[in-house]
Amino acid sequence: MTENDYRKISNKIRKYKYGEQIVRKLNLFSTSVVYIIYILVVVFMIITKECDVIRIVAVTAVSFIGVSYFRKKFDAPRPYTVYNYEPIIKKEKEGNSFPSRHVFSAFVIATTFIYANLELGICLFAISCLIAVLRVIGGVHFPKDVIVGAITGSICGVLGSLLFIAIR
Repeated sequence: MTENDYRKISNKIRKYKYGEQIVRKLNLFSTSVVYIIYILVVVFMIITKECDVIRIVAVTAVSFIGVSYFRKKFDAPRPYTVYNYEPIIKKEKEGNSFPSRHVFSAFVIATTFIYANLELGICLFAISCLIAVLRVIGGVHFPKDVIVGAITGSICGVLGSLLFIAIR
């Protein structure tokens, strides 16, 4: 997307009385839902002594650490720093944009949950897609950041789960 695209989207959202609030709150809500579901499912699996909890925690933790390390080394700029505008979603960072860690994490969680509960995994994929859209229209990520975050998050979830299942 170009600077003009981001400015058009931001202006359209800001034109509505509650436009900015809706985008910010939807971003916070959708992200929180994914993380709260993750915690609740992990706690439930620990209580019920479900052995799959080790796979879910291991795959998500290793993936998160890996993407965080990559982002820090790659240190890609964010759209609002490249184009010098105020994003809808408030962010203080100037770099670490690629790939989107919010989107990556949501897709890793959704993918690892698919193996444990198909319906829950599908719901989390839908929420993850919403997060991806919100991060772009909110002005904190380029489309490539969220696309690569979604793809690599899904790949890490699948490969990590398959590797864990094969080892077990």
